[in-house]
Amino acid sequence: METFETIVIGSRASELALAQAAAVEKMIKEYYSDTGVEIKEIITKGDQIIDKPFHEIDGKGLFLKELEKELLAGEIDLAVHSLKDVPTELPAGLELLGPTLRADARDVFISLEYNSVSELPEGAVVGTSSLRRTSQLLGFRPDLVVKPIRGNVNTRLEKLAEEDYDGIVLAAAGLERLGMTDRISDYFSPRSFLPAAGQGALAIEIASDNEGIREFLSRLINKDLENELTAERTLLKVLGGGCQVPVGAYARVINEELTLYGLVGSLDGQKIVRDEITGRPEFASQLARDLAGKLKEAGASEILEEVRNDDG
Repeated sequence: METFETIVIGSRASELALAQAAAVEKMIKEYYSDTGVEIKEIITKGDQIIDKPFHEIDGKGLFLKELEKELLAGEIDLAVHSLKDVPTELPAGLELLGPTLRADARDVFISLEYNSVSELPEGAVVGTSSLRRTSQLLGFRPDLVVKPIRGNVNTRLEKLAEEDYDGIVLAAAGLERLGMTDRISDYFSPRSFLPAAGQGALAIEIASDNEGIREFLSRLINKDLENELTAERTLLKVLGGGCQVPVGAYARVINEELTLYGLVGSLDGQKIVRDEITGRPEFASQLARDLAGKLKEAGASEILEEVRNDDG
C-alpha cells in the first residue's frame, strides 16, 4: 500500500466545516500516526450567498464546486463535506469513498421561550430554509408561519435572538460538532420527522484516478453505515430529489436488518406520503428502489412534480 508523508484535506472555511475536517483528520491520525495532515480552507459559492433560500438559487453542489476543482487539479487529496449537501450525481472524475463518521442524524428545535414545537402558540414563526423541514412542520402544525433563515449555525442562533423567530430548526449534528447541544430545546424523532438523506454523515470525496488515496483511506470505512447511507441516497436518487426538495430518508441497521424510512411532502404540508421497508443490509440499494416504488404508488411523483412547478 502506498504511504503518504502528508495528506491535504480540502474544507470549507466555516467553523462547522473545519470541525468536520478535524474529525476526519483525527481518524486518519488514529490509523496512521506517522502521516501528517494539512487542512486547506476553501471559500465556496454557498458560503458567499447568504440572503436567499437554497431552492431559489442553483443549489446543486453549492458548497462543493470549488473544492472539486481543487481535487481534479490535484491540489488536495480529499475533500470533506456534509453528505446531505452532496448531489447524488457527481462530476466526471470524482467519487465518494464509503462513509466514515455519522453524528446524530436528527433535526432539533431551538427556542428561547418554548420547549418544543407543540408548545408554540398559534401563528408562531419558525425559521428554516429547508423545504423538507417546512413540509413536515406544516404537516404537524398547519397554523405555523415558516420563514426562511440562512447563515451558519452561529448566525442562525443570532437571528433567533435578534429577529422575530419563535424558534428555528437545525441539524443536531452541527450543534454536536460545535459543542453547542446545550442550545437544543427538543429533538425530533428521526422515524417521524425524517431527516435529509445522509444528514449528520461526513462524505470523503476523492479523484477517481487516485488509487493510492482510495486504498490508504479504506480502513476508515464503516460497512453498516455505508449500507444505511446507500439506502438513503438511493431512495433520494430514484425519487429524483436533492437537498432542495421535500424528501426525507432515514435508515438503521439493527440486528443485521436494515430498516429504511421514506417521506415525500408538499410545500404546505397538506400532502405527505410515508412508508418504510426492512430487509438485508447488503440489499440496501434494492430496498431503496422498492420503497421508492411504494412511495410513488402513494402519490410521491405527483407531489414532487407540483413542488418543481411551484419552484418555477
